[in-house]
Amino acid sequence: MTLIDTIRQTIAKRAVYSRTKHEIEQMPLDVALDLDIDRADAARIARSAVYG
Repeated sequence: MTLIDTIRQTIAKRAVYSRTKHEIEQMPLDVALDLDIDRADAARIARSAVYG
């Protein structure tokens, strides 16, 4: 993998992380409760989903 490929992959993962975090934070409370998700943990959840 070249340096450019690595940079592109890193940028793409960061974009997915940001979108995921935002979606969790903006999730309606009733949906979050149904899914047993604490919206305050959005960063941790998104990080785990994207970066493993």
